[in-house]
Amino acid sequence: MKTAAFLLLATLALAGCGKRQPLVPAAGHALPVKPATSATQPNSTKLLASPAQMRPTRSDEVLTRSQVRPDDHFDLPPR
Repeated sequence: MKTAAFLLLATLALAGCGKRQPLVPAAGHALPVKPATSATQPNSTKLLASPAQMRPTRSDEVLTRSQVRPDDHFDLPPR
């Protein structure tokens, strides 16, 4: 009985996560002020979108040849 109630509760909780509505500021609050260099006030969708600089591409370059490291005077063994 407890397992069935837990599964029902978990299913209802997960079903609520799929609801999609446009984001709006909370009652009594407004969006942040317009940036000084922006021509228009960005909406919530634009504020949540991350620019390309925040999502760098992955580099899968494999080391193709071994290279000897130059001598490093600061690479000292631990004491």
